[in-house]
Amino acid sequence: MIFIDESGIHKIVDNSTFALVYIEVRNYKNVEKKIQEIESNLRLDKFHWKNTPWKIKEGFIKETLKLDFSAKVAVVKNPVNPQIKLEECLTHMIVEKNIKNIFIDGKKPKWYERKIKKILREKNITTKKLRSVNDEQCAGVRLADMVAGLTRSYFDKKNIDRIFKYYAKLEKKGLLVIKT
Repeated sequence: MIFIDESGIHKIVDNSTFALVYIEVRNYKNVEKKIQEIESNLRLDKFHWKNTPWKIKEGFIKETLKLDFSAKVAVVKNPVNPQIKLEECLTHMIVEKNIKNIFIDGKKPKWYERKIKKILREKNITTKKLRSVNDEQCAGVRLADMVAGLTRSYFDKKNIDRIFKYYAKLEKKGLLVIKT
């Protein structure tokens, strides 16, 4: 199962960095159960990078980095056209042929879903495998949100003293980073 999320694609002010995350999970039921346990232990309804205070975010990061998943991340600095960059990055990230399902956050704009469907068609993967879900109902999307937020914070050098050790652990999991 594949989970796709991004962080910072809609940012207009400052210099803009967006991180596109592609998470692959082999035993999703186990990972989903563990994420729900982590959220429960942290007294967290549902994790979301943007809305979670650092202390709880740190606990979530610490525990989820122990889970069995792999990640590919595309980091794009100051994109002129984020939609085109998103398409380019996803074209290089989606290489597997035996994909059961691909889940994306349902709050994304329609163009986002259309771009992913276009890429799937080009790779002869049925678009029926693409599911747009609410992040509250899908723990894998919340995991992708955490990886996207952590990666973007690292490359934006936000709270680097807090972020660095967790980003280093993420890299040790076999993180593949594509920088453009």
